[in-house]
Amino acid sequence: MTHPKKKLFLRINRSLVAAVPMVATVYAGTVMANQTPANMQDGADITAMCGTKPMKVGLSDGYGGNTWRRIALAELEDELSKCPNVEKIMYTNANGNQQKAKSDINSMVAQGVDLLLVFPDFGAAQLPAMRSATKYDVTVVPYLAKIGGKPGKDYSANVYEDTYQMAQVWADWYGKNLKTGNVVMLGGSAGASSSQNFFDGFRDGLAKYPGLNLIEDNYIVTNWNPVDAQKAVSGLIAKYPDIDGIATDFGVTATSVVKAYEQAGLEVPALATNASNNELNCKYLDKKSKGEGFSYFSLDGTTSTVRFAARRAVANFQGTENSEPLSVMPFVYADSAAGIDPKCSKDAPLDADLSSSLPPEKLNEIFVK
Repeated sequence: MTHPKKKLFLRINRSLVAAVPMVATVYAGTVMANQTPANMQDGADITAMCGTKPMKVGLSDGYGGNTWRRIALAELEDELSKCPNVEKIMYTNANGNQQKAKSDINSMVAQGVDLLLVFPDFGAAQLPAMRSATKYDVTVVPYLAKIGGKPGKDYSANVYEDTYQMAQVWADWYGKNLKTGNVVMLGGSAGASSSQNFFDGFRDGLAKYPGLNLIEDNYIVTNWNPVDAQKAVSGLIAKYPDIDGIATDFGVTATSVVKAYEQAGLEVPALATNASNNELNCKYLDKKSKGEGFSYFSLDGTTSTVRFAARRAVANFQGTENSEPLSVMPFVYADSAAGIDPKCSKDAPLDADLSSSLPPEKLNEIFVK
């Protein structure tokens, strides 16, 4: 017997349209609109939200080929294990293919998924598929990035990191500890809304500190790729002999900053980032132990964002209460000025995120797979 959602989906699938322009998401009219972002370490108890209706849950990844995504999937499974009425968890990985990311959403809906979490690597281009899923009663929650679209029409809710505020935290750290000098920010791909949001917050935050000079009027494109990032940093070094601080919106990019300066035989500038990784943190601690440490700050815990998305999706589907805001803030994981050292494991993958809320034994299970 064909699942009722599958029948309806086959009728409306042809209506999917091409990518739509990115627009700002406004949550006016929801009770969460003006709430302070949730602290990544202060999540609610999902057991009160589980309800009684059976649930099939899906996670659609745009690019699942790194340890961060594997950890996020494990965190989702860990969170949903607290709801005995979760019957199945499905996972798809588009491997960086935008068209496959759309078809993955369509496929999971056709298989009868009730709740669908989406990592919107392709931003607004995925909205048509999410909108179609929402039309036939799938509870859709894109997470991590803030995307365009309308809650209730394109998806049920959008759970996101407050990247604007995160970048202002970077600016305050530079203002307090660097005080004067030239700073620049590295982002991801050209036009990436998350990187633009980071840059806007960084620029606006730096306006409070006249001694700090933002030397580029936009973020530097790196495609979140270590090779491209290292080339970009080498170009900056050649263009600007004196760079005192570099902010990046991804730990892999920050690692490329350190490597580029090491290759140039120069001291690493004050580095602020988010979503750090094992390689970066081990490198920082190693240099610190040799008396070559650099100023370093990182906001982390980002793999736990999927837990907030899961709780939002479960509560919306079950009709239970969830008072958590839609936006979340990572926590300070490394701060050289405050004496906060990150974790480092020689046994974990270079791109492992050890700030995860998973217990060590579960993290180690991921690493040996």
